[in-house]
Amino acid sequence: MSPLPTTLPDWLALLESRHAETHIDMGLDRVRAVKERLQLAFSCPVIMVAGTNGKGSTCAMLESVLLQSGYRVGLYIKPHFLDFNERARINGEMASDDVLITAFNAVEAARGDTDLTYFEFTTLAIAHLLSTSEIDVAILEVGLGGRLDAVNVIDADVSIVTSIDIDHTAYLGDTREKIGFEKAGIFRAGKTAICSDPVPPQSLIDHATSIGADLWLLGRDFNYQGDQQQWSFAGRTGRRNSLAYPALRGANQLLNASAALAALEALRMTLPCGAQETRAGLALVELPGRFQVLAGRPTQVLDVAHNPHAAATLAQNLGNMGFHRFTYAVFGIMDDKDIDAVIAPMASVIDHWCVTRLDSPRSADPAALAEKIAQLKPAGAKAGDFSVTVFDSPADAYANALSRVEENDRIVVFGSFYTVAGVMAARKSSLH
Repeated sequence: MSPLPTTLPDWLALLESRHAETHIDMGLDRVRAVKERLQLAFSCPVIMVAGTNGKGSTCAMLESVLLQSGYRVGLYIKPHFLDFNERARINGEMASDDVLITAFNAVEAARGDTDLTYFEFTTLAIAHLLSTSEIDVAILEVGLGGRLDAVNVIDADVSIVTSIDIDHTAYLGDTREKIGFEKAGIFRAGKTAICSDPVPPQSLIDHATSIGADLWLLGRDFNYQGDQQQWSFAGRTGRRNSLAYPALRGANQLLNASAALAALEALRMTLPCGAQETRAGLALVELPGRFQVLAGRPTQVLDVAHNPHAAATLAQNLGNMGFHRFTYAVFGIMDDKDIDAVIAPMASVIDHWCVTRLDSPRSADPAALAEKIAQLKPAGAKAGDFSVTVFDSPADAYANALSRVEENDRIVVFGSFYTVAGVMAARKSSLH
């Protein structure tokens, strides 16, 4: 048997090489078996968050409010942009290489001859790390779906489903009803189950009822209202008035914030959060790559929008930003996405497209993307008002956009985590 890696990059390389040989088996038996051998259990409340869009924002708001309230918080969030360590946070700080390596070693020892995918292995490792850390609450973001996601081997005290839209159809189904059923798989009997989608699929409601979960629905059990200065939240047992808007920008953030506040209301006896701490948590929350507007001119926006619902929201948010002469897009997307429905809402806000290949075998071919986008050229567009250019990497596409943009223009980077991560890495290397 070869010795185990001693550095985090070597561990991740080993897991990736194994992953290529491990068939993705859509079941939890293997993960559950290793979890039991690890004796993985949480002695604090666990909040689990699933959904097509809004998961990361909801997790970040929960973390921020709970940290402001003085609690020790463990967070598992994904994917990462630059460093794997971003996926595991303890008290607002990324986990160190050393504690992650220790957790990987623990999973490897418990695994025996059970094959695990990269995602299953790392999920167990981070859950083990959080469960053995001194924390008051754990927040776990679900990856794909819910019912069969590796995170779902853990029982949550409060489960949140943020939104249900069409994505990952090969695994989750091609209707909101099928996908809603998969997301509802994180609900537990007798525990709080929150759904902040304004139009929840009946399948989600039926599943929550059939297992005896305590279902909280937006508009029935909790709601929000706001004006231009502030907003308020009403739950089952109380109201929170005069709240600052979340620091995360965009049209759906009050839905996400309401889901977070509903979860905190459900846990108010164990984890009470004061009004001032709640306001501060929402005002100070940060999350890279979700309608993230960079400082300075020209305006630059990073957004991981990669499905129709997220793209429509991004287009709306860009439309609300005020006048910009031209908008340049750095755009790359995975081939298995509903590409036509992602670019359709963006066509009205983008003038110049810098289309890129992504560093993944699933990357859509940029030349084929360019052909699709060329058909969206507005009738009567003058020369110089519309263009589509193809690049081999997000860094090259971004460099081209930067070279052409003027102070009153803007750049929007979207289409995939890989697109945003590629631009983040390029910006980081240009600073050094």
